[in-house]
This record gives sequence, C-alpha cells and structure tokens, in this order.
Amino acid sequence: MNKDFMLALDELCKDKNVEKEIILDALEKALVKSYQKNYDNQENVDVVIDHDTGEIGVYALKEVVDEVVDNINQISVKDAKEVDPTLFVGDTARIKLVPKNFGRVAAQTARNIVIQKIRDAQRESLFGDYLDRENELITGSIQRVDKYNVYVNLDRIEGIVPLKEQVATEQYIPNERMKFLIKEVRNSGKDPQIVLSRSSENLVTRLFELEIPEITDGIIEIYSISREAGSRTKMAVFSNDETIDAVGACIGYKGARVNTIVDALQGEKIDIINYSNDIETFISNALSPADIIEVIVNEKNKKSLVVVEDDQLSLAIGKEGQNARLAARLTGWKIDIKSKLEFDNLSEEEIDEILAVNEVEEESTLEDSLDLEKENLKDTEEENLEDNLEESTEDESLQISEESDQDPYEEDLDELEETDQELEESDEEDLSEEDEN
Repeated sequence: MNKDFMLALDELCKDKNVEKEIILDALEKALVKSYQKNYDNQENVDVVIDHDTGEIGVYALKEVVDEVVDNINQISVKDAKEVDPTLFVGDTARIKLVPKNFGRVAAQTARNIVIQKIRDAQRESLFGDYLDRENELITGSIQRVDKYNVYVNLDRIEGIVPLKEQVATEQYIPNERMKFLIKEVRNSGKDPQIVLSRSSENLVTRLFELEIPEITDGIIEIYSISREAGSRTKMAVFSNDETIDAVGACIGYKGARVNTIVDALQGEKIDIINYSNDIETFISNALSPADIIEVIVNEKNKKSLVVVEDDQLSLAIGKEGQNARLAARLTGWKIDIKSKLEFDNLSEEEIDEILAVNEVEEESTLEDSLDLEKENLKDTEEENLEDNLEESTEDESLQISEESDQDPYEEDLDELEETDQELEESDEEDLSEEDEN
C-alpha cells in the first residue's frame, strides 16, 4: 500500500460514511492472521499501518530473557540491546520483519477488508433507515413466493411477508406492485430483515391516512379499527370540525376514496361508522348495517344487550357472527344480540344475568367487606398503638421519677474516683519495679 491508496481510502470512507480508523484497525488485525497463515509462522507479530503514508510495518514480538529457551517467542538480552539499547530482561522487543512478497498479500487482504467494512456500514445504514420506519406504509414488487413466505423487492433491500402476516384470500403474483406495512425491522447477521404485513389493522389506518387528506391534517381522527383481513373491516371515525362529515369524507364522492382503499386490499369490505361518546349510540352504529331498536348497557363490566327487529337478527349477527364480533372488538364491549320476540319473552332476572348485574353486586359486596375488614384492622392497630404508647409513657415517667431521686452528678464522681484509684495503683507498680531493678 502507498499514499495513493490512503487518499483513495479517504474518499471512499467519506462517500460511504465509514470511519477510516475502523477499516485500518480491522486491516491490521487481518494482516496479522494473513502473515501467520501465508508464512507458516507461529511467532507473535504486530502489524502497524501508517495512517498518512500507508506504509506497513511487520514486527515480531519477543520476550527479553537471560537464557533463551523458546527461539520463536524469546530473545537474549545481548541480541535485544542490538535492536534497542533501552531493553532489559522482562521487556518485549519489537523486531522488524521484511517478509517476501508480503505487499501482494497485504493488497489482497486490504481489498477484502475494505469491501467487507463498506458492506457492514451499508447494512448498518439500511438498518437505521428502516428502523425509524416501523408501522409505515411502503410499496414493493413481489419477487417470489414459496410455501411459507412472500419475498418483496423494496428497491434497496428485500422484504419478507411471513405466513401469519399474509391474507389467505389474496394472490401474490410475481412483479405485481403492492402496498405493505413495515411490521418489524430485525438486525440479522447478514442483512437487515424487513418484516412486512398485509393483515395488520395498521395497514388500513395508513391507507386511509394516505388517501384522506382530512385524516392527515388531523381534522378527522380514527378512533378504532377491527379487522378480519381479507374479509371485512370496521372503522370508527369522528370529526374535530362540526362542519365536516367524517364518514362522508372517508367514503368520498360516489365512494371514490374508499373504493381506492378497497382495491388496495383486493376487495376487502370496509364499514365506516361514526364514533360517539354515548356508548349506546356507538354500539348501535358499530352493528351497522342492522337497524337497532334498543341498547341496554352495564357500564361497570362493559356488557350490553342489543334488541333488533326479528328480520334484522341475522344481519346484526352477520355471517358466522362476523358483524357482531367486529362490533364487539371495535367498541371494546361484550354484545349480546336478541330479536324483539326473544327480548319480550325474557324475564328481568334473565336480562340481569345477560348483563351480569348480580356479578357486579357480588363484586361490590366483596369489595365493601374487604374495605370494612381493612377499617376494623386499622382501628385495632390504632387502639393497640395507643395502649402501647400509654404503657411506654407510664414506664418512662416511672423511670424518670426514680432517677430524679438520685444526684445527677453522683455517677460521674464515682467514675472519676475509680479512674484516680487505677492511676495510683499503676504508679505504685511502676515504682516497685524500679526499686527491684
């Protein structure tokens, strides 16, 4: 390598947004392995690259000893001082090596390292770009389909649609362009893995945000969505502007707006309803297109009883219960649907049972009982605490009274007298020892 190589490396690092030091550090480590491999040498070596000139220095690292036992990893003091006069026993000598044709090996290694590091940098860059795009909409073309996955060309990288994120009724034709939701971005060992979805509820949300400017601007908001991918979606919306009809804006003139989204979902039906703060109205709207006579609710446990005309029962429930199921998920309430004839034959006890009124009362009774028990326990603890405080106060008063009869300075005087006596005894012992000597 030479100075031209370093200049080229500088430009490449700037263009690919890769740190030069990272490449050179990796190159030095790779050259150590290349030297040991190509020259069948087991000695410890160090490779240093001049960051300005590109000059490569290869050095054998040997321990300085008095007597050489290992010719590969040791060197005598005498020989070491010829290399560097400042070396002593225990130091490490750096002996410059000039391996034959090492420049060719270095050049090949440098090429591989630079390519690898640039690939790593690009991979990290891609990962960072797509990591910030989770739950965003993206368009790609179908590349291939196997038994489990659909592979999608996203221009810069390949995305994957796993089986659980696919829609059973959809057809994935190679080269066909489709819109997907970026479900997850995984930093795998080779390339970032972009997990895409066609079945997510958020896909519908993003499609409406794309097609309806009022949603993008915040004039219309999506309250909730429930979806059975490939079949039907229910969506509750409301407007922050009283002059704008939220449902009408989402549907568009002659259904133009919503039909665009239906086409993107390959024919999936979409019901758009008005959200209401009044839960009875909201549940009634959620069961559209069925006409609702009455909605009875139990707000404590979010259970409701819906009454419909006899001929509207199947419509309210939907095929295989789909309409009722989607409405329940949309509202977050349990919905029990009865025809008017069935409702008229219900007793008050049966209605209470459907709404689980007794369960609420039992829960309330249990809570009251627990609260009462806690209060009694608290009162007992307070009484015990007061009794303990009174006893403690009486004991302390008694102790203080007994101590008050005593001179407060008597104990201190006694201690001083004892100390003086000990000192006198100690002096007498010292004098007797001196007399003996």
